[in-house]
Amino acid sequence: MDWLYRISLISGPLPVILTVLGVLGGVWLLGSSVRWYYRRAVPIAGLIALVIMIAVWITVEKVIVPFPDPIEMSIYVWIGIGIYAVLLLGPRIKAGGTIAKAVVSVVATVLVIVTAATQINLVFAAYPTVGIAFGHDDFDRISLSEVPGPTDPVVTGDPTDTVWKAPEGMPIRGRVTTLPVPGTISGFSARDAQVYLPPSYFTNPRPLLPVLVLMAGQPGKPEDWLQGGKLTATMDAFARDHEGLAPVVVIADGTGSQMANPLCTDSSQGKVGTYLAKDLPAAVANAFQIDTNPRAWAIGGLSYGGTCSLQMATNYPDVYPTFLDLSGQLEPSLGDRQRTVDEIFGGDEAAFVKVNPMDLLATRKFPNSGGVFVVGTDDNEFKPGQQKVYEAAKAAGMDARYLELPGGHSFSVWSAGVEQELTWISQRMGLIS
Repeated sequence: MDWLYRISLISGPLPVILTVLGVLGGVWLLGSSVRWYYRRAVPIAGLIALVIMIAVWITVEKVIVPFPDPIEMSIYVWIGIGIYAVLLLGPRIKAGGTIAKAVVSVVATVLVIVTAATQINLVFAAYPTVGIAFGHDDFDRISLSEVPGPTDPVVTGDPTDTVWKAPEGMPIRGRVTTLPVPGTISGFSARDAQVYLPPSYFTNPRPLLPVLVLMAGQPGKPEDWLQGGKLTATMDAFARDHEGLAPVVVIADGTGSQMANPLCTDSSQGKVGTYLAKDLPAAVANAFQIDTNPRAWAIGGLSYGGTCSLQMATNYPDVYPTFLDLSGQLEPSLGDRQRTVDEIFGGDEAAFVKVNPMDLLATRKFPNSGGVFVVGTDDNEFKPGQQKVYEAAKAAGMDARYLELPGGHSFSVWSAGVEQELTWISQRMGLIS
């Protein structure tokens, strides 16, 4: 079954095949010659689907506004097409008049829905393969209790690769484990972190490795980086090129739940800043044998996580002197500044300014900090903001880099961003020369 699990859902023939089948399904649903069907059922169902789609758009984008990032209109269109197919199913079965045609109508409806889901997935690239879509891990997972304990001695060097040589018997792939990270100091209730341990971690003696903290977007979960982000494949490839060396990657929860948006700061919504600056490093150092020197720590994330990484880098530069901002916002936001100030900071504009990265970059210098700003060439919503923050970071004395990659606001950009900038990050953290 491995060959099936590896089939791509974002490139190659399968998305094309599914789209063609969906079009054929749509033709069947629209193609009955029964007069009442094409004169009444088809237009009425279309009108209802359009009304539902518009109502969902208004509710999400104008009323509730659960996400700081606007959702592309194409997503709503494909949702509307899926609803249209479902609404047509009953009348199409009735118009067909036979069991065989009813079965074909059900299949046609499923194909349209699958096509809509495929097209939505092409926007975000959240499920790159069939295996990931069906929950099949393409990496080695172990329990926390199976992770080897500390070795004595450890291999240290500056950089590490100048004193390290992979021993015989070292695994060829890293492994992933789950780490509960309690909010001991912050009181923040977070979901478990996912931790990638590179091949060299499973040696004795082992090298003292740096730590890269990654965060997902909103909505999102830590596992997103293992699925759409293809993180293990990226890290394993890096390790193969560097004698098994790679950062330990801790995929942390920066929101607390799938839909929450606490803006990665200490507020009435939770002390996320304290959680990421104190609770998380303490839990990681307690669970794993890693380099605790702040120079060896970096933080990054996508979308909300990218914004959060810059917040941490500017509010806690001694904890995270290196960061990776993937398609982050110009500033932390619930949709607009006034709503953000009112709901998160109790209407206190000064409290917002005190922690807002753009204001911090304008009033302080960060000579020991460095980071990368990555955005998609087609991400017109976020690209202007990324460019402004990059210029502000340079002006504040940071070792800043800016990178545009083909694509939009999706994992095709974010996973490529990590892959391309991992060498630079590892050099800053003292892992490689």
